[in-house]
Amino acid sequence: MKDFKGVYSALMTPFNADGSVDYAALKVLANHCVSAGLTGLYVGGSTGEGFLLTEEERMEVFRIIGKELSGKCNLFAHVGAISTDSAIRMAKVAEESGFDAVSAVAPFYYAFPLEAIKTYYADIMHATSLPMLMYNFPNAGGFNAMLDVVRGFLEDEKLLGIKHTSQNLFELEMFKHLPRDLFVFNGFDEMLVAGLSMGADGGIGSTYNFMPHIILDIYNKFNAGDIRGAQQAQDKANRFIEAMIPYGVFQMEKEILKNLGVPVGECRKPFLPLTKEGKDKAKEIAQALS
Repeated sequence: MKDFKGVYSALMTPFNADGSVDYAALKVLANHCVSAGLTGLYVGGSTGEGFLLTEEERMEVFRIIGKELSGKCNLFAHVGAISTDSAIRMAKVAEESGFDAVSAVAPFYYAFPLEAIKTYYADIMHATSLPMLMYNFPNAGGFNAMLDVVRGFLEDEKLLGIKHTSQNLFELEMFKHLPRDLFVFNGFDEMLVAGLSMGADGGIGSTYNFMPHIILDIYNKFNAGDIRGAQQAQDKANRFIEAMIPYGVFQMEKEILKNLGVPVGECRKPFLPLTKEGKDKAKEIAQALS
């Protein structure tokens, strides 16, 4: 199997002033991330405001990113949806667009039983030739039994691994010690060193869009055995993250990118526009990164 270890930008979705997707800016941002040295892109997830896009918009994002970067870096397409049929339609477009794998958060809102969620994943996994990176995000979807789901697919070669966006690092470690070796990616940017220390194969994160070099510094130093250096780089990243939180992380990330010369517009409603204080702080962070 292809080696997917590394660090991936959870790619943002740029918008025009009228709220439509800015597909030209999408290509600029994607190339910005890849040219910085990141392993690849995780497209259409939480950071990409995937659930604020229409199904057709999500598919068009896959088409454009695939045409631009397929074969040049690793590409994961997040196709998660409440509807299995919708997820499958998006998965097929990802496959046609040259993505390496699909990913999906567990279906939410209706409190589906475990067997329904297992069937959802099985249906998506076998609708295309692409492997599946299951997306474990209990804080957002309310589903907290991904370990049970994964155990049910250990003999299925279509299972690639897990994107673990959870503070439960014991569970991350358990994913890495199942009878079959799976790729596991840390999902909380502020805990990348901790995730790596518990066995993660890399990370997928939103701040990777605007500070890829710091993220690469964390990852490369950890893998070189320079744990103190990795911790110091994590401390640097975390001070930026700490400064962003009071104003809205996604809004701040987009404003920071704008100040770094990669304008991607604002977040879609119901995200609130950034305050003047937030814009000033974003400018300060961008200057510190330049």
